[in-house]
Amino acid sequence: MNLVADWKTIRKQFNKSFRQNLHVPIASLDGNNNPTITPIGSLFLNHDQTGFYFEKFPSTLPKYAKINPSICLLAVNTSKWFWLKSILRGKFKTSPAIKLHGILGDRRKATSKEIQRLNRRMKSTKGMRGNIYLWSDMDFIREITFTKVESVKLGKMTE
Repeated sequence: MNLVADWKTIRKQFNKSFRQNLHVPIASLDGNNNPTITPIGSLFLNHDQTGFYFEKFPSTLPKYAKINPSICLLAVNTSKWFWLKSILRGKFKTSPAIKLHGILGDRRKATSKEIQRLNRRMKSTKGMRGNIYLWSDMDFIREITFTKVESVKLGKMTE
């Protein structure tokens, strides 16, 4: 896959994965180069190989970003129908998973447009107690610049 040429496909796969799983795992390295995973429920991909997430709950990811800002995101198509059809067919029609590598930027105050994107996504739960607990006071984001994409290969199924 090509990061620029396939960006629309990448965004579509990440959006589908997010709808299925309600989060995206972000891998980073701690100070001892041990891998760690942070589930992020507020990732947004822009149109230009960048993205951002709201940084209200993550505590280790921002700490490790000071040491090593490199990250890797994973979007897996977890649809049972996708997997069943692919297994019956003996081939995946589209990639079953995509890894997106990037660099974390600085934490900054969210713009009104970014907050609108979050509110649009969480619209179906508006007025519910959990919505207030989870998504109110989402004031800060961390930008991500993506540097590389990899399509996950699963042998003959992805040839």
